[in-house]
Amino acid sequence: MKARAANTVPTDVYLSFVSSLFGNRQTLFTGMVVHILTYVAVFHKTQDPYFIYLSCGFAAVFAYRIFWFIKFSAVDKSAWNVTDIRRWEIRYVLGGGATAAILGVGCGYSILAYEDTFVELACISVTMASMVSVVGRNYGSRLAVNLQSLACCLPIIVGAIFSDDPYKVLLSIMLVPFVLTTQVMAKGVREFLYENVIATREMRKIADSFDTALNNMTHGLLMLDPQNRIQVINRKACELLHLGERNRLKNCDIDVVLRYGVRHTFVDGSMPALIQRQLTQMIDGSISRAVMQFSDDLILEFSASRRPEGGVVLIFEDVTARARAERKILQMVRFDALTGLPHRNYFAELVKDRIDHRTSSGPVGFLVLDVNDFKHVNDVKGHLTGDRLLLAIANRLSAAAGSDVLTGHLVGDQFVLFLADAADPIELEARMRAIHVQAAGDYEVDGSTFRVNFSAGGVMMLSEDLRMDEWQIKVDLALFESKSRGKGAFTLFAEEMDARYIERQRLKSDLRAAVESQSLNAVYQPMFKPDGSRIECCEALSRWTHPEKGAIPPNVFIQIAEEMGIVSDITRFMIRQACRDCMTWPEHIAVSVNLSVHDLRDGAIADTIIEALAETGLPASRLHLEVTESSLMEELSAVRALLEMLRAKGITIAIDDFGTGFSSLSYLDTLPIDVVKIDRSFVRNIGEDARRLKLLRGIVNLSRQLDLEIVVEGVETEDQLALINKYNCGDLIQGYLFSMPVASEKIRALSNEAEKRPLQRRGPRVA
Repeated sequence: MKARAANTVPTDVYLSFVSSLFGNRQTLFTGMVVHILTYVAVFHKTQDPYFIYLSCGFAAVFAYRIFWFIKFSAVDKSAWNVTDIRRWEIRYVLGGGATAAILGVGCGYSILAYEDTFVELACISVTMASMVSVVGRNYGSRLAVNLQSLACCLPIIVGAIFSDDPYKVLLSIMLVPFVLTTQVMAKGVREFLYENVIATREMRKIADSFDTALNNMTHGLLMLDPQNRIQVINRKACELLHLGERNRLKNCDIDVVLRYGVRHTFVDGSMPALIQRQLTQMIDGSISRAVMQFSDDLILEFSASRRPEGGVVLIFEDVTARARAERKILQMVRFDALTGLPHRNYFAELVKDRIDHRTSSGPVGFLVLDVNDFKHVNDVKGHLTGDRLLLAIANRLSAAAGSDVLTGHLVGDQFVLFLADAADPIELEARMRAIHVQAAGDYEVDGSTFRVNFSAGGVMMLSEDLRMDEWQIKVDLALFESKSRGKGAFTLFAEEMDARYIERQRLKSDLRAAVESQSLNAVYQPMFKPDGSRIECCEALSRWTHPEKGAIPPNVFIQIAEEMGIVSDITRFMIRQACRDCMTWPEHIAVSVNLSVHDLRDGAIADTIIEALAETGLPASRLHLEVTESSLMEELSAVRALLEMLRAKGITIAIDDFGTGFSSLSYLDTLPIDVVKIDRSFVRNIGEDARRLKLLRGIVNLSRQLDLEIVVEGVETEDQLALINKYNCGDLIQGYLFSMPVASEKIRALSNEAEKRPLQRRGPRVA
């Protein structure tokens, strides 16, 4: 081992070495007493005062050393540096070296001056005894060991050499390896202790770091021995389990500790059986993870790892916030946030659970209620009022159904109920009808009264015949049947509905094929001048002739196309076909094509129109586009932008079925409209109903003030035409009086025929 200089040894280690030099005053006192007594005895034997002088020297050195020993103990060592420590080492070395020098000089003098065995033996004995203790007392200072060993042995060797006794000389030379051995031993002890001090210091640092990390963990930690006693527990574990000071928990049984800890959490002060069972299973290795709810405010998730030497390590964290969030998310997934009723999927789970727990067979039923005209509530009163109305409906439904009926919210304005406790199908149907009746009526919401009725569909079956994937289809079929019969109806599912559903699905498939193959036809209903002398425009109407079922009414297949989302494909076909056909007519005749709400949402419809005009060469002024009020009620700003862009291309924009929707008058001012087509409902019975005629004239007057062209639809009698002409209520007339929808090839002939018709005198404009 290499000797370490003081400046290469860490300051704290150097201080510990020097402190060991000043450590044992009792041995110092004992040594001095033995030294003095020995030399007094030698003086008594020889009567040589020299030995008294040496004894006095021992006493003086002892006083010096005791003084510095006391000072060393009293001084504050916290701020010492290497120089300060070295200064104290020198003070010790001087005292120790002086003692060794007195011993060595005494031995050398006794060898030279006396041939007395006692004198020599006494002096050499106390010296060698001191030499033996050099390693044990002075290992902390290499300088002290070297100086004391040389101070003791060198005078003995000198005395032996000058004694002229070869045997003494030989014996004294043997002290050299003794001195070297002493120095090597002291060095070995010093190096050994140095390495252990360093290792201990590193271990202490590691232990401190481990303890810091352990106590700053966000997880609680418990390390148990094979007897389930706590070996290690961190601060977080004590905080989570309310265990108090962790230092007093070591070697305590975990069961006892937790029973004490949960007293701060549970009212009864005892561990619940579930928690105790879960902990036992984790400790014995049956399970490795578990979530334990200690209280409403404390939910912990534990994980366990087995230790190779036996025992287990438990790590746990507070998951209360996460558990609450998961419960909230689950609540949101399962229940409607507005009504508090189960959503469709969770409703189905609850139904299945009730069916699984039934002890006997019996009739069960589903009732679906659809709020009629609910969209109008949102449009007129706003969505906030609509939401409050839905909540009021949900509360009334729950109250009317009772606690034995499971109530859910399907989607939007649809509710579903599951009834399972009726004695027979007759009673079950009666309860369904009663709930349907009780749900309808007046609702007071935000200071407004809403008269609400429901279209309802129901299905009944035996509980053992219930199939979760079938009842929803059947009850939807029943609801669809109710809506087709009229608002407020209730219909029970019948097997023929299933057949009609299958037939409708086939019709959908055939319609899709017809649209893809462009097998639809276009017919045109002309719009005449009021005197019938000229056709100005023709409205394009789509027709579908089924290869097996014949002509399918437009109100049927257009509705199916909207359900399928392919109505825009029909519109694109009609635009192209209408442009091609219009090019075959006289140049003064335009063609008008209807756009649905789906078309207005489709940003690509503008490209389709422009491409069709470019392909056919039809001037944009000969193309009219009709939009209905219902298609304008949603996304008005986007519709306005689209229509303005098309109008800028020279295309004429008309509003169809005017007066049948909501906020009609506002559209005349806010939208780029050229033509107003007055719905047939304003023309019917104008001869018998004076109010209806006044309403028609009012709409016409307003439209003329805005410089809009007026088309009157649904004119079927000469009397209607006479009144319209009398009051100049229309610029163009469309209806069966002049022509039914005809094929494109007949338009030219109709135009020629109209131009040959004698002019009818129109009455004065009095609108």
